[in-house]
Amino acid sequence: MFGWELILLYLIAGSVAGFLAGLLGVGGGVLIVPILLYIFAAQHFPVDHMIHIAIGTSLASIIFTSVSSLRAHHEHGAVNWSIVKRITPGILIGTFVGTWIVAKLPAGLLKVIFIVFVFYVATQILLNIKPKPVRQLPGVVGMFTAGSIIGLFSSFVGIGGGALSVPFMTWSNVKMHNAIGTSAAIGFPIALAGTIGYIINGIGIGNLPEWSFGFVHLPSLAGLVVASVLVAPIGVRASHKLPVPTLKKIFATFLYIIGTKLLLNSLQ
Repeated sequence: MFGWELILLYLIAGSVAGFLAGLLGVGGGVLIVPILLYIFAAQHFPVDHMIHIAIGTSLASIIFTSVSSLRAHHEHGAVNWSIVKRITPGILIGTFVGTWIVAKLPAGLLKVIFIVFVFYVATQILLNIKPKPVRQLPGVVGMFTAGSIIGLFSSFVGIGGGALSVPFMTWSNVKMHNAIGTSAAIGFPIALAGTIGYIINGIGIGNLPEWSFGFVHLPSLAGLVVASVLVAPIGVRASHKLPVPTLKKIFATFLYIIGTKLLLNSLQ
């Protein structure tokens, strides 16, 4: 694979991730990780650590995507900063603990977890599954617990947590518009803690590719960030104009295709 092909793939992945982060409040990591796996396989990265590097790099890119997205949502008054402050302590601890667990998991098991998650997200989006808003946001303990769970699973699959945090907030009577905007803000502490954890747990691993900082591949990160930061605000504006239900169905179908391809590759 030539250099220009790699750059093009990174730009495409970053653009899609940034657009989806702004449009749907769903972390682009669910697409970034499979694309990175394809690119890394073409570059003959070590199989034992390929998915760890993909997830770590995905989380690092979400640091930048989330900042761009949350700024745009904040300008629309869609971020509930009170929720962000209350859920962040649990997010930080859950995410960091999750990175430590992931570092101990074999690559095959981690890939299975990711594939199951891809099918879960696709089904959730396609069927428009939303928990009925039957209660208010929980207290300190409840918010800490929710944040820990969201952070833990986000660190397992390299996402900003939108697939979990948006349903949690809508279940707690937060309006969808605010749930998506607040999810973008929550993505920042998830990505930050996750990136730190993947760097720490990857340092000292002997056969990582060149330009790796722990489990974060710096050239891949740079390519993703350039596009995602520029495109995220476009996704935010589009969420107020485009037929989001139709886009969700297209996205869900695409996720099914990705999940199936990853599953078939795993069985070979």
